[in-house]
Amino acid sequence: MLLFDQSWPLMHALFHSRAPELAAVVEPVPGQFPKVEDAEIAAASYGKRVAGDLYDSLRVGPERILFGLLDVAGRRKDNQAILSAAQETFRGLGTSLFAPPEANESDAMSELCLALNRSIMEAADGVRSCPAFLGCYHEKLGTLCYSNAGHTSGLLRDSTGIVEIASTGLPLGLFSHATSEAPIVAMERSAALLLVSRGVVECEGKGDKIKDPEFGLERVKDRLRDDESTSAEQMCSSILTAVGEFMCGSPVIDDATALALIRRP
Repeated sequence: MLLFDQSWPLMHALFHSRAPELAAVVEPVPGQFPKVEDAEIAAASYGKRVAGDLYDSLRVGPERILFGLLDVAGRRKDNQAILSAAQETFRGLGTSLFAPPEANESDAMSELCLALNRSIMEAADGVRSCPAFLGCYHEKLGTLCYSNAGHTSGLLRDSTGIVEIASTGLPLGLFSHATSEAPIVAMERSAALLLVSRGVVECEGKGDKIKDPEFGLERVKDRLRDDESTSAEQMCSSILTAVGEFMCGSPVIDDATALALIRRP
């Protein structure tokens, strides 16, 4: 588009670490990921972020956790005002929409997407493509309300296998009145949701034996299928380590980000 602690010294050098409290800065910075009852959420980026990935998560009510992964088109140095505007809307309006216990999550998610869309266009003073995956996890029910606005498909792994959570609407930032559907799915115990940015899927390999030039979503699926991590941080680490190996140390030309939500057994 949200981080490893000091117990991961090697990973800490490779990925971004958690930031302190959110500050009013031009460069948007994710706050600490909230603790989730019977679940865990975490995210990380490979190397230095150079493009428009933005990930964040916060508690928006006694039983709801809101999270998002956005990918604003363009270089990061040119996108900071847009990223900051998107994060302000995500945190401010997201909290007010999802805080009421009686809130209709699908309606709230659609309204948040529409507001984010307009915030991005206003900050960009025009059109600026921003694929986005937004989700609201309900702790007590174990359900996920989501909207995939033209983003790379999310991957939901449970006892039945891996299911792609495909796009439910157009990328944000293109049309002022564009809408996106917001379905609700159940996450069984031990289920895992994995999101990766376009930079993961489209990163190019440099090894002599690599037949496919891009990492691709199928490689992400294969890694997720074989991954036995019980920690969201470890799952992100596993995916991004695979990306690093695939790139063979090549310079990063786009952000590569992974976000994972795991429901405990």
